[in-house]
Amino acid sequence: MSQKKKDQAKVSAVETEEQEVFTLTKEELEQARAHMEGLEKDKKDMVELLQRNQADFDNYRRRNAQIRLDSIEEGKRECLSALLPILDDFDRMLKSVDCADKAWTDGVTMVHNKLKEVLQKQGLSEVDTDGKFDPTLHNAVMVEKVEDKEGGEVLEVLQKGYKVNERVVRPAMVKVSQ
Repeated sequence: MSQKKKDQAKVSAVETEEQEVFTLTKEELEQARAHMEGLEKDKKDMVELLQRNQADFDNYRRRNAQIRLDSIEEGKRECLSALLPILDDFDRMLKSVDCADKAWTDGVTMVHNKLKEVLQKQGLSEVDTDGKFDPTLHNAVMVEKVEDKEGGEVLEVLQKGYKVNERVVRPAMVKVSQ
């Protein structure tokens, strides 16, 4: 006999010696089986409950992560929207400045450009106003009949509109052809 078979035989002999033998009546055997089936059912129910709880927790975690991201984006949009009047003031000031001091004008232009750069890094971009009127991007405050223009075409931008990451935070105020 090989060494492996001898070792397996020894293990079997040890296991047999350690086993206890019980004698049960038929009724006791049925009770034991019923008890084991009950335990198996309880185990199965517990595993299903744990799996449901794990799935619920995973859904909760995903939902809260999405809510957190949405809240951060909403806060960013609100903050950037609050800065838009300042940007508008810079635009108006630079259009109307008629100052002999070129250094001052250049300084203000640099500050304006820095502000625009910071806002753009945060996802702010201007709403496109070239071409046709789009009610999701534009707010028509004036209508004018123009001979060589097609109806619904943007003629003039009265106030720039802005988007933050493709979501409009302020529509552009425009004059539209009739």
